[in-house]
Amino acid sequence: MNFELKKIRVLVVDDSALVRSLLAQIINQQADMTCVGAANDPLMAREMIRSLDPDVITLDIEMPHMDGLEFLERLMRLRPMPVVMVSTLTERGAEATLRALALGAVDFVAKPRLGVGEGLSGLAAEIVEKIRVAATARVKRSAQLPTATSVAPVRLGRVQAGQLICMGASTGGTEAIREILMHLPADTPGMVITIHMPAGFTASFASRLNGLCPMTVKEAVDGEPILPGHAYLAPGGRQFRVARKGSTYVAIVEDGALVNLHKPSVAVLFNSVASEVKANAMGVMLTGMGSDGAQAMRTMRDAGSYNLVQDEASCVVFGMPREAIARGAADAVLPLQQIAPALIARLQGRAVRLPA
Repeated sequence: MNFELKKIRVLVVDDSALVRSLLAQIINQQADMTCVGAANDPLMAREMIRSLDPDVITLDIEMPHMDGLEFLERLMRLRPMPVVMVSTLTERGAEATLRALALGAVDFVAKPRLGVGEGLSGLAAEIVEKIRVAATARVKRSAQLPTATSVAPVRLGRVQAGQLICMGASTGGTEAIREILMHLPADTPGMVITIHMPAGFTASFASRLNGLCPMTVKEAVDGEPILPGHAYLAPGGRQFRVARKGSTYVAIVEDGALVNLHKPSVAVLFNSVASEVKANAMGVMLTGMGSDGAQAMRTMRDAGSYNLVQDEASCVVFGMPREAIARGAADAVLPLQQIAPALIARLQGRAVRLPA
């Protein structure tokens, strides 16, 4: 019996003829995907979506007639589908990309400002992998973009000294991290966070979170103390871990090797927390592709930490949480919206409410 491989149908939307041609070539070289069309602006893309019914769209941000963000907002409101943004590696491009992720884009690829042809060819493996992940992602209708608001009016009060919360995420993680941090009070113990994100984007991400959340959020700096009420984000392209210095924890940021194909790697952060923080740690594993950090989270639990893992229904991609659960790393598996309340309950010495 002859079974034909069902290919992922991809629509490329970009105002550059060169980029459209290169992306189509990269996509068509894969056995499991095909470029069903290429549009040079959102108006054309809208008609091609209707006629071609693609599985995934790659979308540029800066285009004529209607910019990519406006198009994405309308798309995710009216016909939600997996979108991978193709954005320029600039500060402005980073801010626009983060807004796109907030609007519902699954992931993004950062194209270089110069040497686009050679640069995109060098990113071929990343591009097709993100398309594959997007094709399996859970996509939801666009919600209203978050604004800074006092969503965590209660304060924790006295908590056990020396506590530290660590968090890991990948695909879909920007909005998952934002959802949790917006609901934690300003006196939450220090937090350390690794998300798979390239250099040039994490500073903008930290700044965005800092404007939305009661805690102070910043990129981690090598050697700085980890303070209560602060959340420290692993800089893109660097490895991030914690070390103990007297009675405090300090951030170690270094240009280490790739771990599990990632830099920063969740495993690097979680293994350091297992070694240095032990039973004073709380771990959180959020949405993401692959298994980075899953075994390290089990090592944390073996060292005495209490670990929360995001459930499948609320994940964009259930890879990393699924692997953490499979390795016995989870004390509780919760929907995203219940993770912040569970952290607060645990810090206050109350029982964590588990789903039925």
